[in-house]
Formats: sequence, structure tokens, C-alpha cells
Amino acid sequence: MDIVYSALKPTGKLTIGNYLGAVKNMVELTKSYDCIYTVADLHSITVDISPAILRENTLDMFCMLIALGLDPEKCLLFLQSQVPMHCELAWILNCFTMFGEARRMTQFKDKSAKHPENVNVGLFAYPVLMAADILLYGAQYVPIGKDQQQHLELARTIAERFNGKYSPTFVVPEGIYPKVGAKVKSLIDPTAKMGKTDGNPDGTVFLLDDKDTIMRKFKRAVTDSGSEIVFSDDKPGISNLITIYSAFTNKSITEVEKEFASSGYADFKVAVGETVADFLGKIRIEYDKIRNDKTYLAELMAKGADGARNRAQKTLSKVMRKVGFVRL
Repeated sequence: MDIVYSALKPTGKLTIGNYLGAVKNMVELTKSYDCIYTVADLHSITVDISPAILRENTLDMFCMLIALGLDPEKCLLFLQSQVPMHCELAWILNCFTMFGEARRMTQFKDKSAKHPENVNVGLFAYPVLMAADILLYGAQYVPIGKDQQQHLELARTIAERFNGKYSPTFVVPEGIYPKVGAKVKSLIDPTAKMGKTDGNPDGTVFLLDDKDTIMRKFKRAVTDSGSEIVFSDDKPGISNLITIYSAFTNKSITEVEKEFASSGYADFKVAVGETVADFLGKIRIEYDKIRNDKTYLAELMAKGADGARNRAQKTLSKVMRKVGFVRL
């Protein structure tokens, strides 16, 4: 099968937005592709994050991805930092990346502006490490959104430059734009994306929230003027809740509108909260089983890392030989 590569950074707790917008589709891709997924902890330290939080977030994400349906028997799932070939190839690719190319990356400009106190070299070289992540595994396809297009183009440029200088070595990856998942907005500001690191946690439903917390957040969710439960541009609050309910029940927007045609906002918010809480409650059981079994968790991480190292080493050895490094 064709190879798909994708990664998620453990810079915060996963939300229902992450699940509906990305992870749900990652699970679907395992049915048709040889999928390689990584918890990109190396990418996480370009921002200031405490060691304890990074460790906790990394383990939480690894366990949660499995609980959500990423079966380690059907895909390769591992922690990026446990596969040193990522860093080794990234250094080599740094030497095949022009300074001007890296300087043009818009995410570097945006993040530098947001965090002027921490404009580090890792942030600048981030796209090259991302290129190494992809090229190590011969991925034909990379699921991306618009914000990652520029990084994928850089990976393609580096691969073509290396192939042209030596001989065909890297697969030149293509972006795929999978079926768009539900675009979930903040519960307190339905014009803004629900994010892992929002300043106000009341607007975000995290996958590890308990039922009481979930219900409280939905009951406080911002709604709109009027009382009809209809999906409309001028009703961002209710439309966001309809989107969430639709995604978790697999009902169409029209079906949701008909189901709650005679209901008020308060009753609808409770129904959405109950639906989300019931789903996450089942996921939490599986998550807790994996997270609390340290032996089993270590086995899963070791198996994923071993599989990734075996595949990555083949590419890295070929690259190092072609560049001219003396090999034992």
C-alpha cells in the first residue's frame, strides 16, 4: 500500500476539535494506506514547555490516539524522540536547504512575532526537521491543511535537490487533502477555532474532561439571539453546537434541525453535552486501561519505536553513503 505520514505535536491536551478535525480521519486512512504516525515531541520544544508537562502530554497523546482507534497492529505509531534518525537526517537536510527558503516560511514569521522573547534556531529549522520526518519513511502522501502547504513544498524541494545532486534517493511526497473533518469552534467564542492552548479553558472540551466538566462547559456555551435551532451564518453559536452534535451522532445538519425543531437552546445544549460525554466516557475507559498499565504502554512504545527505527535506518544509511560519510 502507498505510505502516508502524519504527526501531531503534544503541546497541549487533545480536544474534540482535534478528534473530529484530524484524528477521526487518521483512523480512516489506516484502512487504505500504510500509515506512519508520530507524536512529534521533538517539534514541541521550539516553544517554552516544562519537562513534566511535555512528558505528561506526550504519554497522554500516545495513549489517547490508540484509544481513539489508531490500532498499533494496523499502523506504525511511535514517539519521534525515540527515533534518532529524525535528527540525524535533519542535520544533513539543513545543508541542502537554502537560507532564503527557510527564511520565507510564514509560520516562522508568525510565531516569531507572537513570541519575540524566544526566536530560537529550532523554530527557524523546524520545517527541515519536518521534511526529515516525511522523507525518512518514503511517504508518498502527507495529509495537510493550508497552513502546512509551504512546509510540504520545502520538503519536496529538498528531496528533488538531493535526488538531482546524487541519484534518486527520496520519494517526493504529495499533499492529500482528506475529507474535511468538522470545524469545531470555541464554545465561548464561536468565531474562533477551538484550540489545545486557548487562554480560557471553558471554550474548549478536552478529550480527558470528565462528564461534569463537559456538561458545565456546554451549558455555558454562547448561543445567539432568537430561539430556533438552525444552522446559519448569523447564528455562529448554535451552528457550532449543531456541527458538534452532527459529527458525534453521524446525523446530517438537516436531521439535527428536524430533531430539535421544537426544542429550546437550553435543552439542545444539554443534549449535545450528553452525547459528547457519553462518547468520551467510553474512550476514557480504554485510555485509562493503556495509561495505567505501564508495562503494556512501554511495550507499545518500544514496538512502535523499533518498527520506525528499522524503516528509518534504511533511508538514513543510503543518504549517508551517498553524501560520502565513512560507514562501518
